[in-house]
Amino acid sequence: MPFDNLHQRQKQQLSGRKHLAVLLDPDNLNKASCLQLLSLSKANPVDFFFVGGSLITTNNQAAIIGLIKDNSTTPVILFPSNSQHINNQADGILLLSLISGRNPEFLIGQHVVSAPMLKASQLQVYPTGYMLIDSGRQTTASYMSGTTPIPYDKPAIAACTAMAGELLGLNYIYLDGGSGAQYPVSTEMIAAVRQAVEIPLIVGGGINTPDKARAALEAGADVLVVGNHIEKNPGFLAEVSGIIASYNITLDVCR
Repeated sequence: MPFDNLHQRQKQQLSGRKHLAVLLDPDNLNKASCLQLLSLSKANPVDFFFVGGSLITTNNQAAIIGLIKDNSTTPVILFPSNSQHINNQADGILLLSLISGRNPEFLIGQHVVSAPMLKASQLQVYPTGYMLIDSGRQTTASYMSGTTPIPYDKPAIAACTAMAGELLGLNYIYLDGGSGAQYPVSTEMIAAVRQAVEIPLIVGGGINTPDKARAALEAGADVLVVGNHIEKNPGFLAEVSGIIASYNITLDVCR
């Protein structure tokens, strides 16, 4: 799968190419809005669809994944909040360990429950150190997990936490301001984590302008995750997809 290509830092340095993931919350989508987004993604390339959320209150997830698989070749990666959100229609799953918190249920508890299902499934499993970062307001993720986000202005804490996750054998680090973040993860924190670890870095939450997208990429994000703002402003997908494409074209030309 294309997502596997990201995990090359353990053997060699990444090519420097950037990737775009669109996070889809099944509670916020219906068939019409999902098809509209899929149509937009054909004109404005997306590398991955992350599907999930901190609190899924409908039975919409399976239908949304099926709709994506029927109308797109873009890989679908589950972004689960608990073991009930595993769906075998997807291509893979971010097996998230909430290493920024101290709640054992989200560090290992849900993983124990999920392990037999994942072992029996055809899903590609991507062990990911998930880190909630303070974004100016309490988010659903912090409330539901019962954990305190890493302070916005403490990049050293984030760097050491990510380093611990890498040493524990996790393959990805995900810095997340959370859905509806008031502001994104700071460039100082992204840069500190990028310098601290060799594994791919995923960054999301609060990225709602082209300038914020560029800043996150320049600071060291390998995968940029956008979600809420695209649901409100579908045109933003074209903007951020273009930024990713321009970055990669420039990289190719410089070689």
